[in-house]
Amino acid sequence: MSHFNVLVIGAGTAGIMVASQLRKKGIENIALIDPSEHHYYQPAWTLVGAGTYDFKKTERPMKSLMPSGVEWIKDSVENLNPKKNELTTKDGSNYTYDYLVVAPGLTYDFSMVEGLKEALERKIVCSNYTDPEETWIQIKNFKGGTALFTQPTTPIKCGGAPQKIMYLAESHFKKTGINSATKIIFATNGGVIFGVKDIAKTLMNVVDRKDINLRFGHQLKKIDPEKKIAWYALGDNQSEYNHKEVTIHQQDNLIGIEFDFLHTAPPSVAPKFVQNSELANEGGWMKVSTTTLQSPDFNNVFGLGDVAALPTAKTGAAIRKQVPIVVDNIMKLMSSNSLGNKVYNGYSSCPLVTDYGKMVLAEFDYDNNFTPDPKLKQMLIKDSSKEHWRLWMLKKYMLPYLYWNKMMKGENV
Repeated sequence: MSHFNVLVIGAGTAGIMVASQLRKKGIENIALIDPSEHHYYQPAWTLVGAGTYDFKKTERPMKSLMPSGVEWIKDSVENLNPKKNELTTKDGSNYTYDYLVVAPGLTYDFSMVEGLKEALERKIVCSNYTDPEETWIQIKNFKGGTALFTQPTTPIKCGGAPQKIMYLAESHFKKTGINSATKIIFATNGGVIFGVKDIAKTLMNVVDRKDINLRFGHQLKKIDPEKKIAWYALGDNQSEYNHKEVTIHQQDNLIGIEFDFLHTAPPSVAPKFVQNSELANEGGWMKVSTTTLQSPDFNNVFGLGDVAALPTAKTGAAIRKQVPIVVDNIMKLMSSNSLGNKVYNGYSSCPLVTDYGKMVLAEFDYDNNFTPDPKLKQMLIKDSSKEHWRLWMLKKYMLPYLYWNKMMKGENV
């Protein structure tokens, strides 16, 4: 049985950043558990799905990103036993640790939306979350009709992503001259287009410009790939904006929207080994302090990134702010058996692409306060809640550069 000073689960953004920053501070005997051969820069997948970014540029060999001096355990976790500071991997190996960092991201449970898996496999439905290149193929091949953009009721990576691809698709439809023959519908369980008021105001102007029909309070339940109908339960917050006449069906307590094109995000859940562990809350996500990211039940365990049950958006930008908190707390626990003074305020960010060459940058905290980065003024951006071409340049060129060359090397940006 191998023992490690710090054991990190997951070699995504959070895991690699934590391991790299701990190594920079001189911590030794660190291991990172992840079975993946490749690491992906997923924020660019929206652009891949819109035909304006090369998918190959989003992929790098995992081996090339492993921090120097960190042992890579190329396996997946099967069971956690935090009471014994121990875990078991799929191949039956046992590992013990002094400190555990849980950052495996999330996984998809297609069974939560009946028919979704079949619809994706048959390429009747597309998703940037699973195959952005297929999304672009379907956008290019669309000849008009009802273009439905939707999302599940679960938390998802970057809650704004399902509408970003919608705005870009509309731009492509206009460019190819089929927008007059197209009705664009955005059906979501939420009650507003975005939770931050400054951003929502801008997005509603985008919705008006692009003539999009919003249907709120729509809980996606199943997809009929044969008849191309998406079935929804209606929530208490049901409302509609900019009505469009589309073919609607009713069945039991569900309403069905016929579509000619459908993009969605898959239902997202925590990995099974987290759901089945003592670290999970009632919803299966990892319980952590909202400010320190420490497990409330095990002082030597921390969770961050998509797996953490935090009331903020699951984004790489959130991880960028969470990592220094976790690293500082582990360092302080090692030296003085107490937590550090740094506090996570729920910061997250969603780069909302609204057109080819235009973007809005939503930065916010736990209270949905709009908190723009002062550094944006160096880019001559006075108000990031408004569409700007420089924000598009940030999204397409600067952020990928910062990710691969700074964040993945353990630098705070």
